[in-house]
Amino acid sequence: MSSNAPVNATVRCRRVFYIPGYDPIPPRRYRELYRKESAAQAGIFGYEISILPSEAKARFGWGVKAGMDGAEVETQVEVLVWSDIVKDSMDQGILATYAQLVRTAATYIGTGALFRLMRLRKGPVIAALYPVGFLLTQLGLALLAARIIGQALALLHPLAAWGGLVVVPLILEWFRRMDGRFFAYYLMHDYAYSARHLGANPPELEARMAEFTAEIALALQGGSDEVLVVGHSSGAHLGVSILADLIRAGQVPVDGPALSFLSLGQVVPMVSFLPRAHRLRADLAYLSTREELFWLDVTAPGDGCAFALCDPVSVSGVAPEGKRWPLVISAAFTQSLSAERWRALRWRFFRLHFQYLCAFDRPKDYDYFRITAGPQTLAQRFTGRPPSKSRIERATSGHTSLAP
Repeated sequence: MSSNAPVNATVRCRRVFYIPGYDPIPPRRYRELYRKESAAQAGIFGYEISILPSEAKARFGWGVKAGMDGAEVETQVEVLVWSDIVKDSMDQGILATYAQLVRTAATYIGTGALFRLMRLRKGPVIAALYPVGFLLTQLGLALLAARIIGQALALLHPLAAWGGLVVVPLILEWFRRMDGRFFAYYLMHDYAYSARHLGANPPELEARMAEFTAEIALALQGGSDEVLVVGHSSGAHLGVSILADLIRAGQVPVDGPALSFLSLGQVVPMVSFLPRAHRLRADLAYLSTREELFWLDVTAPGDGCAFALCDPVSVSGVAPEGKRWPLVISAAFTQSLSAERWRALRWRFFRLHFQYLCAFDRPKDYDYFRITAGPQTLAQRFTGRPPSKSRIERATSGHTSLAP
């Protein structure tokens, strides 16, 4: 019965499918994050939660057993892994990365997407410009060092000045190896991946998404009370298309588990504003009207990497008549984190982008662990909850066609 579960029904068994963003890390890191942060949140709220071995055979995951609000709930979490595709796309040399820089900048500027994105939120646009600026800075520093060394070598012989160029690849390679601190190469590959096909999904990603759709369809045939799909960052727009495919194919049983979609820290406009993102725009429009699911979109203005409180359907210019979803709310980092905790995190931009999956020391109504392991479905927990008053719904994209 999907999102129309009886309001008094209690979830005893849940399947959660987590779709990561553009992230090359192994899926076990998500389990460790869940283990650590769920324990911290349980300590604040006083509920019980423990991590168990996974029952999943095809995918990486873990089990969760929780005691909350007088109910015992068992949850199976599975990570829908596409990190291998991410790693392959990041397997670029220095010259190839600088070529990506030129192509990606030309794509976002030439299509007008960059300037329209700036009308929504400055934070994610700055995050997109950061790798461009920092990679150019690295090149500038390398060339400056080459010039200084070349001037010294010119004292020996004028032609020896060219020898200073030897340090350029050495300095650029050092920066590349230190990218775990700077994230310039990582972010460049991220934005280049979406821009490469002007917003269309590459074939290898489409094939993987079809696998994910089939796996979720199978879970909906099982005995769970809720099937919850969580899409974080870039995983949010993958979730939109996966669920749209699922519903179009008639794979949501009328008397099956509640179907829920939780999008976190979404960056949908970075893709939907590109000219060939017809598939994503059509899926946004379609999913926004469906009764088969409940869709909650959670972002926070404190997350500079997300399009905070931007309704992904409306800002993409594809909101149809009869639009129902998503319900857009704020995780309100400045209110749900203590002043001390906020001061510790506010300049750690990438850490804040993952805060949706973590504990809050002054939690409000958003609690990732109650949602994924508690006795209420997403619809039961948030039906009647008003959307954020500060949400942005104005159509901003210059490309709104749903078909090629």
